[in-house]
Amino acid sequence: MATGTNIKTFFEGSWHDADVPIMRAADHGAWLGTTVFDGARYVDGLAPDLMAHCERVVASARALMLHPAQTPQEIHDIVWDGVKRYPDGTPVYIRPMFWGIDGGALGILPAETPAGFCVSLEEIPMADPNKTVRLTTTQFRRPVLADNVCNAKAGCLYPNNARMLAEAMSKGYDNALVADAMGNVAESASANVFMVRDGTVYTPIPNGTFLPGITRKRHIDLLRADGHQVVETVLTFDDFRAADEVFLTGNLNKVTPVSEFDGTHYQHGAVAKRAYELYWDWARTTA
Repeated sequence: MATGTNIKTFFEGSWHDADVPIMRAADHGAWLGTTVFDGARYVDGLAPDLMAHCERVVASARALMLHPAQTPQEIHDIVWDGVKRYPDGTPVYIRPMFWGIDGGALGILPAETPAGFCVSLEEIPMADPNKTVRLTTTQFRRPVLADNVCNAKAGCLYPNNARMLAEAMSKGYDNALVADAMGNVAESASANVFMVRDGTVYTPIPNGTFLPGITRKRHIDLLRADGHQVVETVLTFDDFRAADEVFLTGNLNKVTPVSEFDGTHYQHGAVAKRAYELYWDWARTTA
C-alpha cells in the first residue's frame, strides 16, 4: 500500500498516472533485496537540493554493486518533468529508485547489466512545523560498514529501522533515539538529530554507521552562516538528557521539534524554529 496519494510513476521511459508494477519475481531486488532509493521534496514550486538527492541515489546504487544507467542529471530532468504534472501547490514526495535485475556469480552478486530504475511521486502534505514528537531508547542499534551497507540509502537497512520504531511505539513514544555500535547516539529511527545546550548546536559526528543527510548538511551550513556554533562530535544519551532543546532533521519534514526523551522534557526551542525559517528562506532564494 502506498504512503501517499495521487501517485505518478516513471518507468521504462514513460510517466504513468498510477502506482504501477515495476519488479518481477525473479529480479535480484525482489529476491535478495538489492534496492536503493532517495527522497526529495517538491513544495510550492521548489525542490530543494534535488540534484544532491539524484547524485546520492546513483552513489547508493553503486555501493550495492548495481550498475545505474541513468545519470544524476537525467534523473533530475525526469523528476522536474514529473512534478510539473501536478497542480500548483501540490506537496510531492520524490523517490527515485534502483534495483538489481539480473544475478551474477552464484546468483548473489548483481550482474554487470543495467539496474532497474523508476521514479515514484506521491502527494504527501508537509507536517505542521509546530508538531512535536517524543523519543525513547531502543535495544536495536545502527550497524557498521563491516556488517551492512551503511554508505547507501538501501531498502535492506529499513527493517532494522522498523523494529526500532515498533519498539518505541509499543512504549507509547513516537520515535527512537538510536545508538551506534559503540553505544553513542547516532540518529533517530527515521532522521538525523540535533541538540542545543547553552546556545551551542551539537549533532553526532558521522562515523560510518548512519547516513549524514543532505538536509542535515544544509541545516549545518545555514545555521553556521547565521552565526550559530554547530559542533559535530560524539554524543551520549546523557548529553541529550542535559540538552536545552532537541530536534530532528530529514527530507520529509525538514525540521521536527522534540518535546521529550524518556521523561526529559524540552520546549520547541528557538534554534529549531530558526533552522526551519532559514531552510525555507534559502530554498525560496535559490530556486
